[in-house]
Amino acid sequence: MPWEVRFDHGIWLPQIGWWLDAQKSTPRAIVTHGHSDHIARHREIVCTRPTARFIQERLPGRREFHVLPYGHTEQLTLDCTVTLLPAGHILGSALVLLEHATHGRLLYTGDFKLRGGRAAEPCATARADVLITETTFGLPRYVMPPVEHTEAAILEFCRTALAEGATPVLFAYALGKSQELLRLLDAAGLPVSLHPHAARFARLYRELGTAMPGHRTLDTQGHRGHVVIAPAGDASLNFIHPRRTAAVTGWALDARTRYQLGCDAAFPLSDHSDFDELLAFVEAVQPRTVYTVHGFAREFAATLRQRGREAWALGRGNQLELSL
Repeated sequence: MPWEVRFDHGIWLPQIGWWLDAQKSTPRAIVTHGHSDHIARHREIVCTRPTARFIQERLPGRREFHVLPYGHTEQLTLDCTVTLLPAGHILGSALVLLEHATHGRLLYTGDFKLRGGRAAEPCATARADVLITETTFGLPRYVMPPVEHTEAAILEFCRTALAEGATPVLFAYALGKSQELLRLLDAAGLPVSLHPHAARFARLYRELGTAMPGHRTLDTQGHRGHVVIAPAGDASLNFIHPRRTAAVTGWALDARTRYQLGCDAAFPLSDHSDFDELLAFVEAVQPRTVYTVHGFAREFAATLRQRGREAWALGRGNQLELSL
């Protein structure tokens, strides 16, 4: 009997009674990582230790955590086990491997990245009968340039701004990308002021045993001569003047991103797999069936069908191709 997979503000697996990354409160959910669009006030949660800490920071309250180390297999139900594997997205992010006596092996990626990073565990792979994968960058035009080229461009941008007497401001997610940039800038000898939100998560990284470089917490006086890392769209940064702003996001591959965000520059450094990595991951897993979610789910499913795989977009209409 195959796995039954449903989509409703998250992945619902009715045969075992568990959700995956549900965005609404549920009795039982496996949560892959601590970004706000993947968490909710669940009563019972399976996740890694860092993810549990990030959830508690963002959603204080009482709940039951089942904290699993990477690679450790636990009984989830009478007939199904769960194993969490590193996903390479942010600290503590996990792939979810479910092994059921009747339905076989199911692998759910959550958000993941095959490329190495400075502030997340290297991504793993595993064979599975069914793969549920994110497809944020599921179009052929979304292929990231070499990371070292992008990092060099970010450093050049920052050094040029500082040399001209301006404060470089890098816009990035407070959790994950900010810590990645902090390590990059520290390795290059550039002083950093972190927005309080990013500084809070850097402190949690340290509490979880992951070393973080020294930095200032941003205030109205301490930014001069520093590179500022802050979430995009924060109006409280208007006191920084003169400044040069840059968005650090995979969407920088779209030329319009820089103008849409009103930045001086945009750099394609992402914590998601690009199109080529998505294809490589599917080949590594060798699933019989692929379900795609988020981003270009329908388009990537069509790409897989053209390559001979059974693939369906969850929560989207699937337009089948005709061979004429």
